[in-house]
Amino acid sequence: MKKTNEVCAKIKRGEIMADYTDEHARAGIKTKLSKLETWPNQFPGYVITTRYPEYTSVCPKTGLPDYGTLTIEYMPRKLCIELKALKMYLLAYRSLGIFYENAVNKILEDIVAAIQPEWCTIRGEFTPRGGLNTTVEARWPRPKGKMKK
Repeated sequence: MKKTNEVCAKIKRGEIMADYTDEHARAGIKTKLSKLETWPNQFPGYVITTRYPEYTSVCPKTGLPDYGTLTIEYMPRKLCIELKALKMYLLAYRSLGIFYENAVNKILEDIVAAIQPEWCTIRGEFTPRGGLNTTVEARWPRPKGKMKK
């Protein structure tokens, strides 16, 4: 109980978060992963939704695994993502140190670069950590506005 009280006191004082660095925040973002192969789309005006319930990556700060379900939804233009290539691409995250917020945004950027869809949404629903469920959603085209620094 004493140890729990000490940890709670450190959290209240902001001491535990003080160990996070810009290096942790940027970890994994620029990592080159396997190529997202594509195939020519034959029809206009439809939506492709792919769920990946076995997403895993590694927290760059603690080294502990993160688990979640990714939902990838897009309206193709000229190209579609080849599913085996997508699976291999997503499997590469298993050993990658990256915050899941960054992973969702990286996946979005990589998919958009590969297929230039009409629009795309990536939704990551991550398993509880410390009693907190987290859902991260990234969309393309990106909303207008500036990011606060």
